[in-house]
Amino acid sequence: MSADVGLITADTLLAFEADIAEVFATGAIKAPIHLGGGNEAQLIKIFSNIGPEDWVLCGWRSHYHCLLKGVPPIELRAAILAGRSVSLAFPAYRVLCSGIVGGIAPIAVGIAKAIRDSGGANYVYCFIGDMTAESGIVHEAMKYAARHQLPVTFIIEDNDVSVMTPTQESWGSYLHVYDKQRYHYKLTRPHSGIGAWVRF
Repeated sequence: MSADVGLITADTLLAFEADIAEVFATGAIKAPIHLGGGNEAQLIKIFSNIGPEDWVLCGWRSHYHCLLKGVPPIELRAAILAGRSVSLAFPAYRVLCSGIVGGIAPIAVGIAKAIRDSGGANYVYCFIGDMTAESGIVHEAMKYAARHQLPVTFIIEDNDVSVMTPTQESWGSYLHVYDKQRYHYKLTRPHSGIGAWVRF
C-alpha cells in the first residue's frame, strides 16, 4: 500500500497543498493546518527507499508524507477537512502522525522494537523537525533505539526555525550523536494556517 513515488511529482504535492490552502481560506476547516512547501524534492528522494511494509511516523506537517506513502488523496483530503491535519493516522498505509512535540518518537521506537522482537524485516522512518530533534523525549528515544539496535531511522527535517525563532539561537549547537539522517530546506509556507489569521 505504498505510493508509486515515480508518479508523484513536486507539482503534485504543491497542487494538493494549494487546494487545502484554498479550502482553509473559506473557513471550512475548523482546526489548525500545517502546509508543506520547499522540501518536495528531498522527500520524493527519501520515499523512493521506503517500502510498502515500512512504517512512516511524522509530526504535524505531514500531508506530503501521507501522499508519498500511498494514502489516496481523497482519503487524506477528507481527514484534513474533518480537522485532523495535525494528527493524521492511516494504519492501513502504515502512517501515524502526532501534533505533540516529540510525541511520535517513542511510538516509533515501540513499533521498531515490536518489529525486531517478532523477527520482522520491515523498517520505521520517523520524521521530526529540527526543534523537535532538540527535545529530551527525542534524545531518549534515539538513545534507546541506538542502544538496542532497533530498525528505525530518525529523519530530521531542518528548516532552521523553531516555530518562528532560529533553532540554533534557541537551542545552541545541534546534538549529532544519534542523528541518522538530516536534510535542510526553507519552508515556503507560514508556520500555521495560510498566514491570514494566525501567525506565531
